[in-house]
Amino acid sequence: MKLWQQVLLAAFLGIIVGLLLPSVGLQLKVLGDLFLHLIHMVILPLVFAAVCTGITSIHDPAKLGRIGGKTIFLYGMTTVIAVVIGISFATLFKPGLGLEIGSLSQPVTMQAAPTLSDLLTNLIPKNPIKAFVDGNVLQVIFFSVLFGVSIALVGEKGKPVEDLLRAIAQTMFKLTHFVIKLSPFGVFGIMAWAAASFGLKALLTLGHFLLTYYGACLFHVTFVYGGLLLLGRLSIWKVLRGSRDACVMAFSTCSSSASLPVALECVDKMGVHPSIANFMLPLGTTINMNGAAIFQGMSALFLCQAYGLELTLHQIVTLVSVATLSSVGSAGIPGTGFIMLSVVLSSVGIPLEGIALIAGVDRLREMVSTVVNILGDIVCTVFVARGEKELNYKQYDLI
Repeated sequence: MKLWQQVLLAAFLGIIVGLLLPSVGLQLKVLGDLFLHLIHMVILPLVFAAVCTGITSIHDPAKLGRIGGKTIFLYGMTTVIAVVIGISFATLFKPGLGLEIGSLSQPVTMQAAPTLSDLLTNLIPKNPIKAFVDGNVLQVIFFSVLFGVSIALVGEKGKPVEDLLRAIAQTMFKLTHFVIKLSPFGVFGIMAWAAASFGLKALLTLGHFLLTYYGACLFHVTFVYGGLLLLGRLSIWKVLRGSRDACVMAFSTCSSSASLPVALECVDKMGVHPSIANFMLPLGTTINMNGAAIFQGMSALFLCQAYGLELTLHQIVTLVSVATLSSVGSAGIPGTGFIMLSVVLSSVGIPLEGIALIAGVDRLREMVSTVVNILGDIVCTVFVARGEKELNYKQYDLI
């Protein structure tokens, strides 16, 4: 049985156990916690070694700049489109109309809306070691890019360091492969806990909102990702088939970071050259959060409708800008997109206590959101690899 089939079976069994034996399901959370801890254990060393070796594999500085420019453009473009799609679907289907949320009261910590200067400042680590200790993936990636570029510029004298990093990268890939083999056990524990904690009632309570959100995600995947692959003369079905292990992992763990090692394996099987994959995917799992962007735009309109508020054109423009920046600033771990929602709401004056209404079904939303996140990273990576002639079509055609 293939890994994705094992994971799906484990998820199904976990849901059954969680619904029928909720007390047991709650106790099984430890399996999920242990698995996620193993994943987070390998993430930062893997990212550092992979990004550095990806950079040093691109010997042409012009090509490196071109790939970097394409990456930032694609990630930024798809994120802005995702926010607009979320707002548009909420405007069209009005999931918040008729809800009574005036009596809700849940304290939410106010957060200042992130500015571009804040994001740029927080991008640079004062102490790279501290960035590793704190688990700040974005700062680690920034340091890794500069370190990799420096190795390339040093030339022959930097070859021993490059060889060492390649050995570390290969070792981390082997360790990661071992950890991924344990994913069915972790997913079983996570899904048993989620089913026991939330049950089916949460799904029914905000079914309209969830269905609207799922529809927006399907639209984004079909027309934005599909359109991008069509532009690159690539088959969306092949990319979807090749991405299924990563998508199942994303759905089960609700973590883009936890899905990164599997995503790297998926694009490798699709024939993407490591120099492209090792640069784009770690960066994508940190800044390319299309699923979160859809959620933030849609949730703001959803709560406006529930409160009977009207947004001005200026507020909508502000909403798009802040939602884009906050999704870029979100970490690829469960719950972050929901936390960053308070930033988006406060930027346009929407009452924060309305977040309590969405909290009950956030896990159900985040499962699909993370799939959209990781699929977007893979699609952009395959698209750029094809444009740079770094896609092995013999492997790609076998998917």
